[in-house]
Amino acid sequence: MQNNESVSVTAIVPCRNEIRHIRAFLDSVMRQELTGIDLEIVVADGMSGDGTREVLEEYERNCPALRVIDNPKRIVSTGLNAAIRQARGEIIVRMDAHTEYAPDYIRTCVQVLDESRAGNVGGPALTRAKGYLAEAIARGFHSKFVSGGARFHDPRYEGYVDTVTYGCWRKSTLLRLGLFDERLYRSQDDELNIRIRSAGGKIWQSPRIKSWYWPRATLAALFRQYFQYGFWKVAVIRKHRKPASWRNLVPGACLLLALVLLGGMACAWMAGSAYWQSGFLKILVSLAGLYFAVSIVAALHAGWRGGWRIVPVLPVVFATYHLSYALGFLLAIAFRPAAWDRPTYLRRILTAITR
Repeated sequence: MQNNESVSVTAIVPCRNEIRHIRAFLDSVMRQELTGIDLEIVVADGMSGDGTREVLEEYERNCPALRVIDNPKRIVSTGLNAAIRQARGEIIVRMDAHTEYAPDYIRTCVQVLDESRAGNVGGPALTRAKGYLAEAIARGFHSKFVSGGARFHDPRYEGYVDTVTYGCWRKSTLLRLGLFDERLYRSQDDELNIRIRSAGGKIWQSPRIKSWYWPRATLAALFRQYFQYGFWKVAVIRKHRKPASWRNLVPGACLLLALVLLGGMACAWMAGSAYWQSGFLKILVSLAGLYFAVSIVAALHAGWRGGWRIVPVLPVVFATYHLSYALGFLLAIAFRPAAWDRPTYLRRILTAITR
């Protein structure tokens, strides 16, 4: 894109029940530096019932560039696709109502997309947090012990990656690939990035693209979120017959090993074999001790990098990330493969829980 050219851009925003964040999000969009950009904003509202829709309509009346459309299925993938289909821009920038953006976010996305010639570009996952526990959850989010070394968790990394936060694409790329998979309630962005790479495209991360995500503020909310991620990651793996990264398999494999050892202990106890029962117990205790030791080291490392006051709660936060993801992952594996393509009663229950 030359400096004297104007490019048409559509920001697409899936949104549902975000009353706590919607004003801050919209204000950050209204503050965007748009030199050389003709911007429209399409918000796909998932029939919000907490006052979010009223705030959106208030801003819509005062901002001709903003359009609010319905997303009756209330999931992210259908909202994204509805917004893309109505988008007039040649470039699509995804944004999220749970996030605030640097004033040059959209302009930088467009510049990096043009410079890199990648199929998708985005920035690293940066966080902002309010409160002690939310700060610990944010710190855990950036820990390699949680992320497995995923590049998009590294705020300084620039280069090719498996996935990026949100994303920016040419609309023609999305239409050619068939948009987001509407069968997926979560992980639809990871699945799209697999298709981009399979088609020969690249995913590029630039730290110049800055946005700040507000992480969950309670362990219960964090558990629910990562249970969802683990559950829907299996659907992506089954569709493509491979994981986006082998790190996706580690939490579930570790939990499965622990369950096998517990099962072995139970069988040994019922059989009256003290020898085997003791053996299984020693292995289980050794693995638990190793996990605890690594967790403490990771907590101390996080404290050294960013402050010591949250260190005491970090091992609990780490365990919540790992256990919730692993439980969702193993539950999805137990779900018959054919059932992912049919609206069975069991699938309706599980998708209602994990949406």
